[in-house]
Amino acid sequence: MFSSDDHLYMARALELAERGLYTATPNPRVGCVIVREGAVVGEGWHERAGAPHAEANALAAAGARARGATAYVSLEPCVHQGRTGPCAEALIQAGVVRVVAAMQDPNPLVAGKGLARLREKGIETGCGLLENEGREMNVGFISRMTRGRPWVRMKIAASLDGKTALMNGKSQWITGVEARRDGHHWRARACAVLTGAGTVRDDNPRLTVREVTTTRQPLRVVVDSKLETPLTANILEGGGVLVAAAQEDKPKIAALKAKGAEVLVMPNAAGKVELGGLFRELARRGVNEVHVEAGFRLNGSLVREGLVDEALIYLAPALIGDKAHGMFELPELTDLAGRRELRVSDVRMIGPDIRVMARFV
Repeated sequence: MFSSDDHLYMARALELAERGLYTATPNPRVGCVIVREGAVVGEGWHERAGAPHAEANALAAAGARARGATAYVSLEPCVHQGRTGPCAEALIQAGVVRVVAAMQDPNPLVAGKGLARLREKGIETGCGLLENEGREMNVGFISRMTRGRPWVRMKIAASLDGKTALMNGKSQWITGVEARRDGHHWRARACAVLTGAGTVRDDNPRLTVREVTTTRQPLRVVVDSKLETPLTANILEGGGVLVAAAQEDKPKIAALKAKGAEVLVMPNAAGKVELGGLFRELARRGVNEVHVEAGFRLNGSLVREGLVDEALIYLAPALIGDKAHGMFELPELTDLAGRRELRVSDVRMIGPDIRVMARFV
């Protein structure tokens, strides 16, 4: 169905989509390549919400050369009017004769309607070319559209014996500079970075993106059941902070708001923060990917509730010993049948450390 040239041009469209990795949110990352008579005549990608979509940028670059051309798009062209016009109509007006998409758009407003509209106008369509790569590019957007919650990626830095902090809470630094820099890439692509009150207290992190260049800082979310976040905490500097609490303490809430933070009170039956509800609320706000950097207790809570999709673990070539905190606070097992299994997707060296990426199954 698809030729070697088709694969080449779609791979290029995916490369272009990646240019919006840090900035396109809450929209999907999309790239487009327009080819006529074996030559690329236009390229484009979606940079940020409200800006022209990838197809519009590629068509603008191609001009009149788009007539009779093939458009390769990493996501099905939209067919609805948002802050910009529908891309399917733009392709029709430009006179393209063939459109190939990596995957169907999971947005219910599109969901096959874009390709159907093109076919109605006599344009040949194809879908599913490099689909796995297309899905990986927008794993968070797909999660938000199909599950009503973000894709949750949990970052952990640990020793080879699986320890993340000393018993006194000290954890800086277990892994090396290269691993910490790599971690900023994953922060930058996320829409929100989530931590707990204990990490704020022990590490006093900023949780901003500093090691990679980006024009957007993720929302910072603190899970703080008892509203214990110190008003002097680094994370409260610069705004863009959401504190999720489990109790209504008006003086503490007022003090946090005075520091520029937003406070959401959403308790569960146990008097803790309703984590599932928090993620649903983040999705409602357009959050596609959540990057977790927390301690072993919150890590364990998220895993126990089945809210973590992917683990991003950096292992330092060092041993800390038994008298230290592990990665997750999970209940003791009496049978290995109760273990939580993951599928390893990538293992590589980052400086002297090992980076393991694995997905919960």
